[in-house]
Amino acid sequence: MTEAAAPGWRAQPHAVVERDGVRYTLLGTAHVSSSSVDAVREAIDSGAFDAVAVELDPNRLQSLVDPGALARLDLVQVLRDGKAALFAANLGLAAYQRRLAEQLGIEPGAELKAAAQEAQARGLSLHLVDRDVGLTFKRASQRLGWWGRAKLVAGLFASLVADDEVQAEEIEKLKQGDLLEASFGDFAGENPALYETVIAERDRYMAAHLRELAIGHDSPREVLAVVGAGHLKGLATHLREDTVAPAVVRADLEALKAPSRIPWFTIALAVFVLGGFAWGFWHGGVEVGAGLMLYWVLLTGVLGALGCAIAGGHPLSIAAAFVASPLTPLHPALASGTVSALVEAWLRKPTHADFMSLRDDVATLGGWWRNRVARVLLNFFLTSLGTAIGVWLGGARLLGALVG
Repeated sequence: MTEAAAPGWRAQPHAVVERDGVRYTLLGTAHVSSSSVDAVREAIDSGAFDAVAVELDPNRLQSLVDPGALARLDLVQVLRDGKAALFAANLGLAAYQRRLAEQLGIEPGAELKAAAQEAQARGLSLHLVDRDVGLTFKRASQRLGWWGRAKLVAGLFASLVADDEVQAEEIEKLKQGDLLEASFGDFAGENPALYETVIAERDRYMAAHLRELAIGHDSPREVLAVVGAGHLKGLATHLREDTVAPAVVRADLEALKAPSRIPWFTIALAVFVLGGFAWGFWHGGVEVGAGLMLYWVLLTGVLGALGCAIAGGHPLSIAAAFVASPLTPLHPALASGTVSALVEAWLRKPTHADFMSLRDDVATLGGWWRNRVARVLLNFFLTSLGTAIGVWLGGARLLGALVG
């Protein structure tokens, strides 16, 4: 086909890479553009491709085509598995997408959804080549320091509660960038570790996934890969130049740092706190030792319970926070926020309506207290925050007693 007769979708940013007997046409799209949706459909309808690859993972595709899947979530299991923070991060992304959809009149990622649906409708093989979004969040969190993780959580929380319009310059960046990157705001651009995980690693990962399509006797020969424009250059480079086996690349980029088998920080904290109590009893008698214990229990317990109360927790959830907060910092497998949130979810079980309205409710500040699912998450974070503050203040009091 000559360029003069080329279809209109070729006017969109794109690159063609031939490797291992497969020609990959990388179509760069804007995640908030109806013209990108039209270009994707036109490209697939041209009949020039026998496979379609999309910058999605199974969970993100499900959220696009089946919003009701959220209502089938087992919130108690999420808390037990320690995935409350990840669930909140996904809500932050969803809330950001909802704001864009309301402002621009188009669902962010609509062109990715259209590519998946069009491929299935035409009987073409569909390949979801992006890394699982949960893995991306976890790897990003592991690469950040304590302060970086705090800023990341704050940014995601701001995405959840913000109700102002997305600025024009942010929309322009999104047209040429990536939806996950944009959901973090300016923090992604300012933090090299986050950018590396959210953008550069995914370029390598998707290139490796595409290279795997050439393996096997029934491999496709013409592949259309629909990706955000921000990935186009990096993806094309890796697809041309990478020599490491694709399975090795993917395994490396899916790996998480193994948690330390020995929870040194928790052990050190437990030794410090319990040792401080023992020192108080040994050198100051019952009055000093009991005073230090009472100070620790009241400070951590009251602040943890206060966080739960601010979150609108049930009286029994508040009581659970008070009991758990002095103890859980000394145990590596427990968290006061998890204890109080589990009690809250058990006492005030979220309804189907809560899940269905969750994305709308978390877009407003009051919705966090009105929606039972959101209130459980709020309970988890504020109880944990109150306990953490109590630990630092209680530790400072113990340290003062030891050196005083």
